[in-house]
Amino acid sequence: MRVTKGALLLIDGANIGNLSIPYATRASYPVRPGNALHPLIDGEPAFRRICEAIEQAKHSVWATVTFMWATCLMPDGRGTPLDVLNRASERGIDVRIIFWRPDARTEHLKTNAFWGASEHVEKLKEADSRVLIRWDQAEPGFCQHQKSWLVDAGTETETSFLGGINLNPNSVVAPSHRGVAGQNHDVYIELAGPSAVDIHHNFVQRWNEASERNLPDGRWGEGSAHDLPFPTKVPRRRGESLVQIQRTIHSGRYANGHAAPQGVDYSIEEGERSNFDQYCSAIGAARSSVYMENQVVAVPEIIECLHQALQRGVEIVVVVPAEDDKIPEHLSHLAAFNHFTLAGIAGLGDDGNRNPVWVHSKLMLVDGEWGTVGSCNLHHYSLFGNCEMNAAFWDTKATRMLLDELLLEHLDQDVSGMDDRAALQLFGAIARSNRRRYDIGDCNWQGLAFQL
Repeated sequence: MRVTKGALLLIDGANIGNLSIPYATRASYPVRPGNALHPLIDGEPAFRRICEAIEQAKHSVWATVTFMWATCLMPDGRGTPLDVLNRASERGIDVRIIFWRPDARTEHLKTNAFWGASEHVEKLKEADSRVLIRWDQAEPGFCQHQKSWLVDAGTETETSFLGGINLNPNSVVAPSHRGVAGQNHDVYIELAGPSAVDIHHNFVQRWNEASERNLPDGRWGEGSAHDLPFPTKVPRRRGESLVQIQRTIHSGRYANGHAAPQGVDYSIEEGERSNFDQYCSAIGAARSSVYMENQVVAVPEIIECLHQALQRGVEIVVVVPAEDDKIPEHLSHLAAFNHFTLAGIAGLGDDGNRNPVWVHSKLMLVDGEWGTVGSCNLHHYSLFGNCEMNAAFWDTKATRMLLDELLLEHLDQDVSGMDDRAALQLFGAIARSNRRRYDIGDCNWQGLAFQL
């Protein structure tokens, strides 16, 4: 791949035109055409599809996992995530997992992590698990926060999944968010095609340099001591999306900047901030609309980018966890613009009351033609210290598919016949109407969204 200055992109010598949303120029991975994207809204549909892919795997299943609760069950009676992975390994599939191991500064998060404690090892022994595991710490005080699944790496059917959904019972829920309180809303995307090789490359880079790999309790399984070769070929075209895999990597965590196929060597020992760069450039290039869902929107640079976009007249909707008392003051100040909507979502409980739904997704859609989905929150940790991974995509069809599915859930209304700006204006109107009902104790809303 060869790139020119600015947003003009040449791939294999072919000029594919000016991109209105610039790509990240300082990144491990190039922009690649020919990808297929499919959105997976909320944990039950997402993990149902991931389990199906695991059950159909012919060669390998590799995953990067941050949190995995002992009480998590996969959809349709499949048992725990380890049950699903153990069954795959019993079929002779090469199953590998990189689990995060919290350090002294993040020890309070061990409760929800499968970090290699004695009880975790006993569970592996009891199952006679053939899964291969390496544990990996992050920069002190930060998190190995990637959440990816890669099926049949290096083959023509290589398929990947990435997003923000953790393996816990609050996240493996249906999109309607009806019923019990405490549910999470989240998003994955299924990605197949040339850019899957970069998820493959990321896994190999992390596996080979996982921090705990040489410790007595730093790995599990016969063969877990062996490193993996980097990928050498790019999968075939599977669709029409331009995609760039983007990351946050703290400096000093990894040293081998071996290039991905058709990419260039990258000084990974210096770290990577392509997620941050992409968010800033995408908001800065927005012309009509920005739709954002994120667990935390707190970095001043991102807030300022949103403020400047509002001054240009861009219609903006930001969906965050529904906690009025915890909304950052600098974010709520944007509500001075009548084309800005700050919203949460709440599902209808079995008792007829509304239960706030924790927004855990990390995504942004711009102008109805560009999007990003992954594990990256918009706080200091995710943008500057954690290990994160997103897929940014330039594809009007895929972007609108995701926007339409999200708004169908949140508004209980089909917006596919509207342009992106009109769809977000409708979102604001419905969210304000639902807020008025919320304030008088009326739970008979349209959809889930309400203004914060």
